[in-house]
Amino acid sequence: MNQNNRQNRGLVGYLALLIIMLGALSLVNFYSSNKSGNTVYDMEKALSSGQVAVARITPDQVPPTGVVELVLTSGEVLSIQVTDVAEAEKMLKEYNIYPVVNKAQGEGILTSVVLPIGLSVLAVIVVISIMNRGGGGAGRMANFGKSHARLSLGGEGITFDGVAALKEEKEELEEIVQFLKNPGKFIEVGARIPKGVLLEGPPGTGKTLLAKAIAGEAGVPFFSISGSDFVEMYVGVGASRVRDLFNEAKKHEPCIVFIDEIDAVARQRGTGMGGSHDEREQTLNQLLVEMDGFGINEGVIVIAATNRVDILDPAIMRPGRFDRKIVVGRPDVGGRKEILLTHSRNKPLGDDVNLEYIAQTTAGFTGADLENLLNEAAILAAKQERKYICQADINKAFIKVGIGAEKKSKIISDKEKRITAYHEAGHAILFHVLPEVGPVYTVSIIPTGMGAAGYTMPLPDKDDMFLTRGRMEQDIMVSLGGRIAEEIIFDDITTGASSDIRKATKEARMMVTRYGMSENIGVICYDDDDDEVFIGRDLAHAKSHSESVAGEIDREVKAIIDDCYRRAKDIILENENVLHSCAALLLEKEKITRKEFEDLFVQS
Repeated sequence: MNQNNRQNRGLVGYLALLIIMLGALSLVNFYSSNKSGNTVYDMEKALSSGQVAVARITPDQVPPTGVVELVLTSGEVLSIQVTDVAEAEKMLKEYNIYPVVNKAQGEGILTSVVLPIGLSVLAVIVVISIMNRGGGGAGRMANFGKSHARLSLGGEGITFDGVAALKEEKEELEEIVQFLKNPGKFIEVGARIPKGVLLEGPPGTGKTLLAKAIAGEAGVPFFSISGSDFVEMYVGVGASRVRDLFNEAKKHEPCIVFIDEIDAVARQRGTGMGGSHDEREQTLNQLLVEMDGFGINEGVIVIAATNRVDILDPAIMRPGRFDRKIVVGRPDVGGRKEILLTHSRNKPLGDDVNLEYIAQTTAGFTGADLENLLNEAAILAAKQERKYICQADINKAFIKVGIGAEKKSKIISDKEKRITAYHEAGHAILFHVLPEVGPVYTVSIIPTGMGAAGYTMPLPDKDDMFLTRGRMEQDIMVSLGGRIAEEIIFDDITTGASSDIRKATKEARMMVTRYGMSENIGVICYDDDDDEVFIGRDLAHAKSHSESVAGEIDREVKAIIDDCYRRAKDIILENENVLHSCAALLLEKEKITRKEFEDLFVQS
């Protein structure tokens, strides 16, 4: 601390001296350029009065300025700074006074030599002092190529017990833990433990948490770094950081090196605009060398996580680098219940909270989504000055997370409310009637933070491993329900269904180009969206089919949309009474529940 204070005081002193010298230079220049307060007007007045006896002109070193000295008959001397020496001489000659022209005056030794040299030396001293405050300029430059990896012991105390769900993934990673704890039994039988483990899966599924749990179970050092931390604008820095990371890891073996979002540095080489010599590819080359150059069972295991495994370089995926690939997917209903139990341990829950019901109604949620759901519910409970979370808080949080916060204060005209009510009623009827897409959870005409005028939220009660053709067609029908209701009731259409139409078109195109669900096109995959420029592989986006096939695809997509539109319209017309009663109830209450909506079918 004392050393830092001394450095600070020294720096302040240097800055103060620099300011003083700059001020002195400014004053010298000011007085040297303004030797008196006399002006050209004074010179003209003296000349016209006939009092000038002798005149001398001394040009400045940089023309055309200079100084005119007038010696008056009274002995007084006037010194006048002029902007144009030639004009001043011409004026003097007009009054028949021929001046003595001296040589150009130079700057004094103080202003021309001493001050510039002194200021330069002082500036260098200040710069060196600033650089030395961080431990030395040379040292800082040397540290530029150091790894930014963060070292923690034992994975921050996280173990497999703290990771909910992911049962099979934990069993597969248990082998890595056993090797780190007791590598001898593997070496004795000639086994080679995987040098690298790649965790792939959607965001929020627990890939980073699993890596920390491995280190916590084995009780070994854990180096964590992001793939983007390697890449710099300076050539060679990324490769230097890779070397430094693995050198540090070998000093702490056995240990784990965890690289999060590895796709930032391990993307396929020779793609995009960068060519084959850009900084990212040099970093990847060094990473490939380090991962394959350990030797047998040195005790350093690399774990990486990504959600874009399709764009990784094939060289890093081969055995000897990332030998094992583990898919960390979205949890099923049992996994979601475990995750909810884990995240609710430090949250007081009310008697009406049913975690099993929440798990059943959150199909598709990841672990991060579920944690966010309970956190939002806790925030709502705290805002209402309650010490516990009730089911109503979770229901509101479910809508906020899935749809967006409701904007009840937004002013909507009666006409727009009526259009929205019929639009959402059209969606809700199809959700209820079609067997594979419902049932309805809630219907609302309250605007949301996502920019929607209302929403119809379904309540999926099962996890689907794959989609059938019938299910996808029903999804398209539901998407078109709002537009169909507008057309039936108002004999007009609005722009409110634009996102629904986009969704339906995308799903129909995937049926034709990706899943082979078109009779005329056949069982052929024409989808090449994964090869987009700068994301995938090719500089130019080449089509995998001819123009005639592209036209056939468009016709098939239109045929699917038209067929779904017709079938959906027939269903809504069959339930037109429910359409009117649902819209009326929405206009009255703004939001209705599943029971209130299903009662409309009973009443009709």
